[in-house]
Amino acid sequence: MTALTAGSCSNRAGNAVKTSTESTGKASADLPASLIKMKSPAENDEFRLNDQVKISLEPAADEGILDSVRVSFDGKQVALLKSAPWECTVTGDFTGTTGRKPVKAVAYTAGKTQSVTRFVLIYSDSAPKRLGFRLISTYPHDPGAFTQGLFFHDGVLYEGTGQETGSTLRTAELETGRVIRQHTLDPSLFGEGITLFKDRIFQVTWQNKVGFVYNRSDFKQINKIYYQGEGWGLTTIGDKIVRSDGSNILYFHEPEMFDAVSRLEVYDNEKKVDQLNELEYINGEIWANIWMTDLIARIDPLTGKVNSYVDLTRLFPEAKRREVNADVLNGIAWDHLSGRIFVTGKRWPALYEIEVIE
Repeated sequence: MTALTAGSCSNRAGNAVKTSTESTGKASADLPASLIKMKSPAENDEFRLNDQVKISLEPAADEGILDSVRVSFDGKQVALLKSAPWECTVTGDFTGTTGRKPVKAVAYTAGKTQSVTRFVLIYSDSAPKRLGFRLISTYPHDPGAFTQGLFFHDGVLYEGTGQETGSTLRTAELETGRVIRQHTLDPSLFGEGITLFKDRIFQVTWQNKVGFVYNRSDFKQINKIYYQGEGWGLTTIGDKIVRSDGSNILYFHEPEMFDAVSRLEVYDNEKKVDQLNELEYINGEIWANIWMTDLIARIDPLTGKVNSYVDLTRLFPEAKRREVNADVLNGIAWDHLSGRIFVTGKRWPALYEIEVIE
């Protein structure tokens, strides 16, 4: 993500939200129960990407009792204060990603430390555009496929489907919808997102906390992967695999051990954007279906901001879905060679090629 550098050392009223005190064992009857208070920022204060955040602290007693105060933002040290004024400014380098970020001050004095933590919210610095689409082509799609994952590679559509007793990994012919190859998961597993990394296919499951790695050529399973939380969508960015879990958080995994090495919180200019589902990386953006809506969020993978929403409400309207027992929009695939974009949904009888109207 964005490289961060140290902030500089300046105020708003507020009370400390969370404090902790540690003692080295020295008698502390002569020391105050609290060493420091955070005057600003207030809990859940709102900021925009790259804003400065002013941190103002106040000694609880004679400030001469303090040796120093270490200040951090989102786990990264901002300043080490050793005298009044007990203030500093978090620069825009630290606020370059959206999300709920901890501001922490740790006060030190002989034999004692005390910390106070606040959380602030970093929103996008611009309102996302709302984009329409143009329908290019319509292709057949298995109406029994509860689509959870989708990608396109070498002229073939790859699809992961869900539901207990019905989860699969399959390839299908684009023009006819005919299933070419299929691997069926154990009946106890609810299949979710899929992605391609090099020549391996990764597939996660919903609440089983286990996924699978297959050879792309024959669907032979070559490994299992494990992760915390739920598995919803997957996509690949460079040497990382990105996973959604139905929240507004995207997890970046290294592929070998599938350890989560970083995370990104997704916000627009007004709110966190959760229910992120199936994912696809397209031209430098993460495209994410928003579950139970007809919207696709186009997300900046460096900052977490939503650049735009693609509104597909008119593509296969709710009234028509009810007629054929189809479910929600879910499934995005990109042909990186031709630039074609395909979308479908759970038990949809068609797969659509669309062009987004910018």
